[in-house]
Amino acid sequence: MSTLPTIAIAGRPNVGKSTLFNRLTGRRTALVSDMPGLTRDRRAEDAEIGGHQMMIIDTAGLEESDPGTIAARMRAQSETAISESDIVLFVIDARAGVTPSDQAFARIIRTSGKRVILVVNKCEGRAGESGFYEAYGLGLGEPVAISAEHGDGLGDLETEILNRLDMLEAPFSDGDEDDADRGEAADIDPAKPIRVAIVGRPNAGKSTLVNALIGEDRMITGPEPGLTRDSIATELEVSGRPIKLFDTAGLRRKARITELAEKLAASDAIRAINFAEVVVLLIDAEHPLEHQDLTIAGFVADEGRALVIAVNKWDLVQDKQKVQREIRELVTEKMDAVVGVPLVMISAIAERGLDKLWDAVFSAHAAWNKRLSTSELNRWLEEALSRHSPPAASGRRIKLRYITQPSARPPTFVTFCSKPEDLPRSYVRYLTNSLREAFDLNGVPIRFNLRKSANPFEKRRKRGSVS
Repeated sequence: MSTLPTIAIAGRPNVGKSTLFNRLTGRRTALVSDMPGLTRDRRAEDAEIGGHQMMIIDTAGLEESDPGTIAARMRAQSETAISESDIVLFVIDARAGVTPSDQAFARIIRTSGKRVILVVNKCEGRAGESGFYEAYGLGLGEPVAISAEHGDGLGDLETEILNRLDMLEAPFSDGDEDDADRGEAADIDPAKPIRVAIVGRPNAGKSTLVNALIGEDRMITGPEPGLTRDSIATELEVSGRPIKLFDTAGLRRKARITELAEKLAASDAIRAINFAEVVVLLIDAEHPLEHQDLTIAGFVADEGRALVIAVNKWDLVQDKQKVQREIRELVTEKMDAVVGVPLVMISAIAERGLDKLWDAVFSAHAAWNKRLSTSELNRWLEEALSRHSPPAASGRRIKLRYITQPSARPPTFVTFCSKPEDLPRSYVRYLTNSLREAFDLNGVPIRFNLRKSANPFEKRRKRGSVS
């Protein structure tokens, strides 16, 4: 097998894979025709992109097929090429739009664990514009618009390939970390551990909570703040679900981190947040939501992780209804980045409220992974616009035409807008909160991006190409 970086071009038949192969390799070794199925075997050629040597593989079209047929053998060849590649260029036809076959094979490629670049071919002219927008709904990140036949957009594609190769060279402590950091959507695998980090101010009771959750005294505990110096991973199973649990050192304000050990511990806690999928912010019921709690919550939201707030030492609270109401009001007022964050009252030392805490973790994890269909999103958008119309800019009403979800983990949405730069923040906040309420996305940050409705090549033609 070649030691060069390997790029597989995949997609259903007749989307232009062989034409793209010829463009990238600078050769015309692949047969090109409007007749689908001309490529039946894998074809590999060396290519130079941006001064780097790599191997490009042209594959047979992915299509549904009965066992033992030629089409089935072609698909097997394509799947082998995908499994052996470093990067997959998943090609669709903009003029045909996203087909059921595209959606089916996008799911296969998403779960392959490979780095994927979504390539929307035949984007020249207005005929391909709607298909380009539809491509966001495949959950493979931002698409690259090209015309393999005319060479449009090849510079952007080559730049994206080089970016992905740089990512391949970056070190990761665990294969799972890469999946979470990319933020690409994936179906929840019940066999895959949910990564949960317990964070909070020093002496909030984090290690006591972890001991209660795992049923053992694995962590050093005591009244002296700062006993935990690094984040410790513990694997356990809850209600049949595997969990990887991280206890972390308390996060203090930077001005108060003086010892080298505490500096290292705080940095390790931040790494644990980055590595986690769900973060449990443990706060002290007797001193709830101090400035540092809000800072930690803001950091969790900025990193795009799901958040659950656990209020510890609840057994020590006398007027529980009054304190619970005050904490909920504070959360609503201070944590607008994660509206509706779950709030669970617990006693780690008495092991009370732990089942409710796990229920909140599972719900937050499901919301963080949630994918919504383009059709239901656009029905929601139509209703949201009818309830509260966008304002006018320079005498002309701003139009929002289309919404899709390119990825989950956290839920990320792209809305195409006539004048995104003029849409007020208050209106974007209205849309985000409406979206959260309509689809039960409480406790997770939502990425709501605005894109100008325009020809996908408009900016790309100005940027030139990679040589």
